[in-house]
Amino acid sequence: MSTVTTTLGTDRARRLRALTMVVAAAVALGAPFCFAPFQVFQLTMVLLYTVALSGLNLLVGFGGQISLGHGAFFAAGAYTAAVMLDRYDTGHLATLPAAAAGCFLLGLGFGVPALRLRGLYLALVTLSFAVFLPPLLKRLEPVTGGSMGLTLDKLQPPAWSGLAEDQWMYFVVLAVTAVVLLLARNLLRSRVGRALLAVRDNESAAEVMGVRLSLHKTLAFAWSAMFAGVAGCLYTWVIGFVSPDSFSFVLSITLLAGLVVGGLGSLYGPLLGAAFVMYVPSVSQDVSEAAPGLVFGLLIITVMFVAPTGLAGLPGRVLGAVARRLPRTTAALDGTPPAESVPDAEPKSQALSGPSATHTPADPAVVDAEPVGAPPRTEKE
Repeated sequence: MSTVTTTLGTDRARRLRALTMVVAAAVALGAPFCFAPFQVFQLTMVLLYTVALSGLNLLVGFGGQISLGHGAFFAAGAYTAAVMLDRYDTGHLATLPAAAAGCFLLGLGFGVPALRLRGLYLALVTLSFAVFLPPLLKRLEPVTGGSMGLTLDKLQPPAWSGLAEDQWMYFVVLAVTAVVLLLARNLLRSRVGRALLAVRDNESAAEVMGVRLSLHKTLAFAWSAMFAGVAGCLYTWVIGFVSPDSFSFVLSITLLAGLVVGGLGSLYGPLLGAAFVMYVPSVSQDVSEAAPGLVFGLLIITVMFVAPTGLAGLPGRVLGAVARRLPRTTAALDGTPPAESVPDAEPKSQALSGPSATHTPADPAVVDAEPVGAPPRTEKE
């Protein structure tokens, strides 16, 4: 019977998950036709940041390594696409695999320090990469345009689509985001994903089980950098302009904060974190033009206090709290006290105590009985 119940519960969960995916797809496909162009642009940026945070989630959430240089990989992908479009006049679609491959190789090379560093030391090394990259881009003025940056043509919709520029760009980014999320999901369910989880939980135990730490740590950086490069390429398509000042180390801090707020180690955490990164700064600016950073920080503290595991774990916490309160509410309505308030029930272990604990009247036959091992009585006695 338990097997049948479990099977029914699993089928119900699958149907609910499938229904949720269908509803989410319908909403995503209909969104650009229901909002103004600027709001469609904001949704496009949310999808773009989702791609970047999915890569960071592989490294931090599932790989257990700290990176404060994710914005540098984002900038590398953006400038790869920008230079190809500006200097070599290639098509937009040709820049996407080039940015992905270039950032993957860059992540492989940058993953070497991860073999011997961990914790705060690794975070400082990655932060240094994010700090020195913008000045380096300014120095390479013949290629990158220096401090003035590069202005590029945006991706134009084909005539047969009948879509506006913002709508076409939204659907392109949506398609890339769906592919990236599917790739991340399949990667985590593969042998590589299980190895990443083992390394995150216990490196020594993973090594004993045959996991090659050097290989999987380096691959974690490579996959993370590749996703960030793809997001940077999409950024170039959407904005049509790149500048070194757009990729300061603050971007890396913001991306990491967005991932933590969204939920580490969750497939849906990057999407929620991307929405937080996109909308909360604008809300902070509207609340206080003098100190938007203060409002932004207070919002982060509030979210972390309400949902310590991130926004992705908030529904589970709410359902758990409701499940704990439901028996108490039912007992109060029925007029019966809850199970923990039953007064002073004697534990069953008292049955193992001596006769004095049971308070039974003494039997004369038992009292007058000879103790075990006593010498036999004689007639004189």
